[in-house]
Amino acid sequence: MLNIDVFLPSMAGKGKLYMIPIPIAEDALQTLSPEILEVTGRIKHFVAENVRTARRFLKSIHPTLVIDELSFSEIDKHQGPDIVTFKNWLKAGHEIGIMSEAGCPGIADPGTKLVKVAHENNVEVIPLTGPNSIVLALMASGLNGQGFSFNGYLPMKDPQRRDKIKHLEQESKKERQTQIFIETPYRNKTLFEELLRHCNGHTLLCIAQNITAKDAFIKTQTINNWKKDIPKLEKQPAVFLILA
Repeated sequence: MLNIDVFLPSMAGKGKLYMIPIPIAEDALQTLSPEILEVTGRIKHFVAENVRTARRFLKSIHPTLVIDELSFSEIDKHQGPDIVTFKNWLKAGHEIGIMSEAGCPGIADPGTKLVKVAHENNVEVIPLTGPNSIVLALMASGLNGQGFSFNGYLPMKDPQRRDKIKHLEQESKKERQTQIFIETPYRNKTLFEELLRHCNGHTLLCIAQNITAKDAFIKTQTINNWKKDIPKLEKQPAVFLILA
C-alpha cells in the first residue's frame, strides 16, 4: 500500500489555526458546538475583529478564565490583520483562534487573509461548528438552496446600487439562482425600499433579521406582496435574498 504521508509537508512546530464562530445574536450560546468550549478554554492566542467583543465572549463561556493571561491581535479596519505577529505565533508553535464580530470567521470577514497565510505555510486550519447568518437565512427562506450566490454589500449609491440590484435579479432569473446580500443595519430600510422600487413584482424576497435571537424575523414573499405588507425593519443585522 502506498504511504501518502511522505508527500505531506511537515507541520511540526507550526501551530494550528482554529476558526471560532461567535453567536450572531447576543447571548445565543446554544448555537455553538461543545467543541468551541473545549478549544477556547485551551488556547492562549487569538486574532479578533474586535478585541473587546472577543474578551467579553470568552469571559461569558469561561467565567474563571484569566483574560490577562491571553494574547490578542486585533484586525485593523484599514490596515487589515497583523501578518507579522500572526506568523511569529505560528512559528512559535502556538494554537491560534480567529474570531469575527459575529458568526463564522472567514465568511464576509477579514480573517480570510490569515487563513491564506496559514495555508501558504502548511499550517493546519480547523473550522469549528457554529452559526452563520447567510446559511441560516438560506435554510429558512424556502428559496433555491441548490444554486445560490453571496454578494456581500451592494454599492452604497445610485446608479451603481440600482444597476447592481437589477443585475442580480437578471442573474437569478437566468440561472435560477438565489442571490444573497447584506447591508449595514441602519440602511436596512433604504435597501428594502430600493428592492421594492427596482425588482419585478413576482420576484421572491426573503428578509432574515436578527437570526437566532428571540425576536428574529424571517419572511419570504413576492415583491408585490411586500408592497402591501411593509415591515418595520429594526437597526439589526439582516440578510436579504431574492429569487426571480
